[in-house]
Amino acid sequence: MSDAFDGYERQYCELSASLSKKCSSAISLDGEQKKQKLSEIKSGLENAEVLIRKMDLEARTLPPNLKSSLLVKLREFKSDLNNFKTEVKRITSGQLNAAARDELLEAGMADTKTASADQRARLMMSTERLGRTTDRVKDSRRTMMETEEIGVSILQDLHGQRQSLLRAHETLHGVDDNIGKSKKILTDMTRRMNKNKWTIGAIIIALIAAIFIILYFKLTK
Repeated sequence: MSDAFDGYERQYCELSASLSKKCSSAISLDGEQKKQKLSEIKSGLENAEVLIRKMDLEARTLPPNLKSSLLVKLREFKSDLNNFKTEVKRITSGQLNAAARDELLEAGMADTKTASADQRARLMMSTERLGRTTDRVKDSRRTMMETEEIGVSILQDLHGQRQSLLRAHETLHGVDDNIGKSKKILTDMTRRMNKNKWTIGAIIIALIAAIFIILYFKLTK
């Protein structure tokens, strides 16, 4: 049910009980006191009409399954308001005799008791609904906090993994540098070895040529 409608309903029940008491007390008054009481009652009736219009507008915005039950309540409230208006007219007309006055006083007291009982029952129902709503809000808040904690934990894990990846990237970059340096050293060594091979080859050829020259001169003598 709509929380807004419940709030308007509570206000109307309280106002209805107050109007019932004021109508009962206005019957026994005379003169200026009666006029003042009637003015208060008329002001209360105007406020009651405003509340009924608000409940009507709120009920028509709800889904059909909720709207139908609330419109039934509204019809009861409108009937209750019309009864108050009729009673105010009778009080204003000043045509009540003593018997009718006593009857109205008794009826007013009964209505007051009934309205108070209905009001207490509705207030208890509203309090229970508010309690359930509060529990749902607490559960939602608890779930939200747990979700937030999980999210923070996930972010921390992701941050740690990112740091690990960065360190691994730096390590690989260092390995790449070392490999490049090693490759350069090996290239230089290979170049030197090739150069040394040519040098040794040239020395060997020179030695062989010298040996042949020596042998030639010895044999010719």
